[in-house]
Amino acid sequence: MNVLSFQSHVTFGHVGNSVAAFALQRLGIEAWPVHTVLYSNHPGHGGFRGSAAAPGALADIVDGLAARGALADCDAVLSGYLGEPGTATVVADAVQRVKAENPEALYCLDPVMGDEHGLFVDEAIPEAIGEILLPLADIVTPNFFELALLADIAPATLHDTLAAMRELLRAGPRLIAASSLRREDGPEDAVEAMALAADGAWSVAVPELAFPVRPGGAGDLFAALFLAHSLKGGDAAMALALAASSCWGVLRRTYDAEAHELLLIEAQNELVAPDEMFAAERVA
Repeated sequence: MNVLSFQSHVTFGHVGNSVAAFALQRLGIEAWPVHTVLYSNHPGHGGFRGSAAAPGALADIVDGLAARGALADCDAVLSGYLGEPGTATVVADAVQRVKAENPEALYCLDPVMGDEHGLFVDEAIPEAIGEILLPLADIVTPNFFELALLADIAPATLHDTLAAMRELLRAGPRLIAASSLRREDGPEDAVEAMALAADGAWSVAVPELAFPVRPGGAGDLFAALFLAHSLKGGDAAMALALAASSCWGVLRRTYDAEAHELLLIEAQNELVAPDEMFAAERVA
């Protein structure tokens, strides 16, 4: 299986394609990374060097793949951090071209826009994601902030969270997997992930790790893993449980080592066989 992945790239650390490509490959899925930005490191460190790729340059890469006949062998498109609002159009074009060659291909939209600290992308990007990419997506993997922003519903309770996820389903996707959820009526001292499909909703809760500064890349890892397990035939509950358990395993190893970047390489066995499995429980 092959995944065309539009995401950021950092030379130091693991976020965007720097985490997704390795995770996909470790699970036996070939990754075709297209780097939307080239940065020295995650901007969350307070300083970085590098720049976003021009949308035209990214479109050239897709044209090159098409010229080689590669799009017919693409099983999924994954998109994350866009860098420039115009990149949304490039991703949309790639999704449509891949699906024209392979109607069974999936599009997984990780709507990277912000976190509990607020928006960290160009202000035009949320509109581009909501209007251009969301209607094309089969799977959407927002975090708490992104779910609220796209649905225009604050997910404070289970009822609100399900309402927000259903709002996204109405836009076109068939499956929502939301991560980093913290709701008033949720499990204590835990972080929750939920999946919603036409046949029900499931929740997985993992123990909260008290990072002084949470490392970047966990959401990118969750999206890649959820897509990978979906491609490998897992249903929503199984894909959710495996993705959440593997993410927690990598984060736990990172926390125990007091590291500032995900210890992806050191903890790579967690991607394939998590030391601790957290079960998905049906909530609707």
